[in-house]
Amino acid sequence: MPVDLASLETTAREQLCAVLLRPPAPSALDLDADLTGSYALTSLNKVLFLTELCEATGVDLAHFTEDDLEGMHTLRQVTEALARHSTEGNPRT
Repeated sequence: MPVDLASLETTAREQLCAVLLRPPAPSALDLDADLTGSYALTSLNKVLFLTELCEATGVDLAHFTEDDLEGMHTLRQVTEALARHSTEGNPRT
């Protein structure tokens, strides 16, 4: 079953907002904005965000190497990486 990318993006937006100090509305997040530069996402918060997102979507964080995580600079890159490893097709809510 193909991954529901829109649902994955919605879940990613919600999880990112949960770790930001001054979060905008999830729908206001730019998928192509640099997470560090635009949203001041710290490395610790990035780990928390990715851990919670993997939990919410049923994607095992172990699929990703340190280099994979380093390469996730935008929310679009994060959702595309998770989509490649999604076994369920749809994120769990």
